[in-house]
Amino acid sequence: MLSRVAESIYWMARYIERAENTARFVEVTLNLVLDQPMGVDEPWRPLINATGDDEIFNKSYKVADAESVMRFMAFDREYANSIIRALRSARENARSIRESISSEAFEQINTLYHFVNTAAYSEQALDSPTDFFDSIRRHCHLLTGILDATMSHDIGWHFANMGRLLERADKTSRILDVKYFTLLPTVDSVGTAMDDLQWSSLLFSISGFEAYRRQHHMILTDKVVDFFLLHKEFPRSVRFCVDNAATSLVAISGGATEGRHAAAAQQLESLRQRLDSNSATTILGYGLHQFVDTVQGELNVVGNALTEAYFLSEVVPAVS
Repeated sequence: MLSRVAESIYWMARYIERAENTARFVEVTLNLVLDQPMGVDEPWRPLINATGDDEIFNKSYKVADAESVMRFMAFDREYANSIIRALRSARENARSIRESISSEAFEQINTLYHFVNTAAYSEQALDSPTDFFDSIRRHCHLLTGILDATMSHDIGWHFANMGRLLERADKTSRILDVKYFTLLPTVDSVGTAMDDLQWSSLLFSISGFEAYRRQHHMILTDKVVDFFLLHKEFPRSVRFCVDNAATSLVAISGGATEGRHAAAAQQLESLRQRLDSNSATTILGYGLHQFVDTVQGELNVVGNALTEAYFLSEVVPAVS
C-alpha cells in the first residue's frame, strides 16, 4: 500500500473518532454541570483543563461559560481540535483516497461535515446542545459501521483501526481526567451522592454505564477507574484500545518486529506493560491525573513512531 494512502486512511479514521469524542466531552460536561452545586465558578473550565488547551481558549474567549466552551469545542475553525476542524480534515483525507473507501462511506462523511457546518451558522444547535451533540455521536457511529462493513479488512482497514483506537484511548483517558479537574474545587464531595452522580455521568459518556453495572452493583471509584483504563473487554477502555491497536500493528507489519517496525511495536508493548503492571488502587495511589497524563504522552509517542515507520510526512506530535 502506498504510504500516502495509508496515512490518509489513518488520519481520516482518527479525525472521525476525534469528532465523536469531542461531542462526548461536551455531553459529559453538560451532565456534570447539572449535578454540581449552585455557585460553582466557571463550571465549564474543567473541560478546557482536561483538553490541555487553556492557552488557546483564553486567547479568544473571556470567560469559560457554556456558550463559549461549546462554540470553542464544536465550531471554532481556528482551534485544531474542534469538531468542525476534525470533520473537515477527515473529509479532505477521504477525498484523497476515494478509491480506497466506498461511496457510502464518503457520502456519510460529507453528510456529517455539512450537518455540523450548517449548525455552525445557526443558533438552534446550542439551544438544544444535548440533541445536537448526541446527533454527532450517532452520525459517527453510523460512519464507523459503514467503514467496517464496506472496507476490505486488509492493511488499509488496519491503518484505519489503528487511528481510531489510538484516538479513542487518548480521549477515554481525557474524559476520565474531566472528573479530576471537576473535583479540584470540591474535594469535600468525594464519596457523596453527588460524587456517585458524577462518576455515573462519566460512565454514560463512554456508553459504558450498563456494561459497568452488569459487573458491579455500586459506583465505586476504584472500579470505575479500572473500567475506564484496564478493562480488557469493554471497547472504549484504554486497555482494550491498546490491545486491539497492537493486533492491527501486527497485521500491518506482517509480524515483523525489527527495522522500521521495531519502534512502534516496542512503544505499544511498553504501554501495554504499564497497564498490565498497575491496578486501579495503585493508579489512585500514584495519582489519577498523573497516570493519565503519562498514558497520553505514551500514546503520542506511539503515534509518532507510526508516522516515522509508515508515513511520508515529518514526525510531529499528535494533536490531542
